[in-house]
Order: sequence, then C-alpha cells, then structure tokens
Amino acid sequence: MNKENAAVLERLIQGNELYIKNNQNSVDVSLELRKKTAKEGQHPYAIVITCSDSRVIPDAIFSAGIGDLFVIRVAGNVLDNHQLGSIEYAFSHLETNVIVMLGHTKCGAIDASIHKHAGDDKFIKYILEDISEAIGDETDDYKATVLNVKHGVKVIKNAFHDHPDIEDGELDVLGAVYDIETGVVEWI
Repeated sequence: MNKENAAVLERLIQGNELYIKNNQNSVDVSLELRKKTAKEGQHPYAIVITCSDSRVIPDAIFSAGIGDLFVIRVAGNVLDNHQLGSIEYAFSHLETNVIVMLGHTKCGAIDASIHKHAGDDKFIKYILEDISEAIGDETDDYKATVLNVKHGVKVIKNAFHDHPDIEDGELDVLGAVYDIETGVVEWI
C-alpha cells in the first residue's frame, strides 16, 4: 500500500473510531459544502461497496461528510458489470484509489444463501447465486460474510488487474466487516 492510500485507510479507521465513541455523526453537511461540491465536483477519498441493508450507513460508519465517500450499495454487496462500472468511474474519473468491500453481520442475503431461501423471487435468486458461489457450504454467518467479502475483493482485483488507468501499486482493494451491533469495522 502506498503512502497516500495508507493515509486513506487511517482516515477510515479513525472515522470508525469516532463513530463508535460519539454514537452520532457530526460531519459537515452544510449548505456551504453542498454549494462547493456542486460547483467544484466531488473528490471522494474512498470507494465503498456495501449492502443495501438500512442498518449499514457507510458515511456514518466512517464519520464521512458530503463528497468524502463514493458509495455503491447492492443487497449482499455482490458485484456485476454495473457495480464494476461504478468502481471504474470512481478511480478513472475521480481519482479515488482505495476500494473497500464492506460486508456486515446479520446480513439477510447471507442468511438466505446459507439456508437456501431463494423461494419464487424473480430477481433475488441472482444475488443468492453469487453469494452461494462465494461461501460454498459455509453455515456460520460470520465466516460466510468474510468469505463473501473476500470473494468481492477477488472479483474487483481480477476485473481491474490490467486496467490501463491503473499504475502498479496505485489501487488498493480492502475487505472489511461491519458489526451492526457494536459499530466496529474489522479489516480482513
């Protein structure tokens, strides 16, 4: 990890510690900042891919404000070409070089995959198939979450390993799990 990306990771870690300590989010969401980012554009320091679960709020978890994080949300934090295109946009056009694949405890999509609850849903089955590929026969919720995160990290690394906009050592892809009860982010 290069020096700039290490500083971003440290900012994420400190942001999570602040979130846990304060039990609130007191970041800049002011009218002035909204006007500034509307005029000057966004310059996020990290890309976060996470679940759509309403209990997982990346901006709060990392004590981030307007323009700080480029967040991509999808149930089970699975990846297809749409999410990969969003990642590509963020590093190619916004120069954001740290990607965090953020899973979380008590994920409904993980649970459904473990217990094979695809049901008659028309589209959910695609999410569950992707997670099932990642977790195999794992039945422990936390271990399955970690496997799913590691799978996502691998997918991202494989997708962009030879991308023309990425120089060696420029892009870092990190895995993490957010505990929805404690608020702690564990880096894996």
